[in-house]
Amino acid sequence: MKIRIVVGVSVIVLILATANLFVSQAQQAVGVSASPPAGNGAPPLSNPLKVALLKWYKANTAPTEFAVGAGPLGVAFDGANIWVAAGIGATKLRASDGAVLGMFAAGNGGAGVTFDGANVWVSSPDSTVTKLRASDGKNLGSFPVPGVLPWWMAFDGANIWVPSSNASGNGWVTKLRASDGKNLGNFTVGISPLAVAFDGANVWITNGGGSVGTVTKLRASDGKVLGTFAVGNAPLGVAFDGTNIWVANANGASVTKLRSSDGSVLGTFPAPGAPYGVAFDGADIWVTGAPDTYELRANDGAILGRFSPSRTNTTGVAFDGANIWVAGYNTNVVGKL
Repeated sequence: MKIRIVVGVSVIVLILATANLFVSQAQQAVGVSASPPAGNGAPPLSNPLKVALLKWYKANTAPTEFAVGAGPLGVAFDGANIWVAAGIGATKLRASDGAVLGMFAAGNGGAGVTFDGANVWVSSPDSTVTKLRASDGKNLGSFPVPGVLPWWMAFDGANIWVPSSNASGNGWVTKLRASDGKNLGNFTVGISPLAVAFDGANVWITNGGGSVGTVTKLRASDGKVLGTFAVGNAPLGVAFDGTNIWVANANGASVTKLRSSDGSVLGTFPAPGAPYGVAFDGADIWVTGAPDTYELRANDGAILGRFSPSRTNTTGVAFDGANIWVAGYNTNVVGKL
């Protein structure tokens, strides 16, 4: 019996050793490493989620546009659908195929749009912010904010932050409790604030007016000003990439990258034309504007691509996990890249 067991084990060891030898020789023959290459021979992508969703290309250059309301400005993703601030308020499109699921009134038209995890908030030029239920667009309330032209907002996990300014340009950002729209405070920032981004602890507000463009950093818990930092001329859109803040300088033909921890400028990168909105796709920065939209590498700001939608300037921009959505202001469409 012992002899049989020894013989059996010996045979198994011999088979395994032979198999390993064949694999090793095969790898050497074709020059492959222990880690197999991508199926098409290309290097691994920086954002594997795109491949998982069958979106392995950088951007869709084929015309993929969907009609929305007039003069689209802000764009947001709710986890399944795209919302565009345009026309009478906001247009809701199914992200998978662009089908219009509804157009919903908000104030006297849409300027900015933000998702809070359950509802969509739409800012309007009549100094109101409207709360719409994301599932069906039902109006859950309209809430006044001070000043004029509330623009691009941000959600901090509990509250909505809304930038606005008075007729002379003096500006502030308003903190609205998302559950019921209660005003929790109006905090003074720079001249003509236009857009807000949240970095996990603080809110960043672009101040579009004044001789020197700035961005203000406030602590989200209490609105305390933690610093005001110079960027390019007429800053507008702002986004957080997980580590840094990116600001589109509308009159500076550039994008500024700041370290979120202390506001240090890490670089100012060209974006020819008039940059408008900014979004992060998990790897790269997307900048809309007039007349082109640019894709920049987040680590060094290098331009990776330029996209020129026909007959329109681009404004709002959002990422849905696979595709970038860009509002075409002059043609009343949103494009899916």
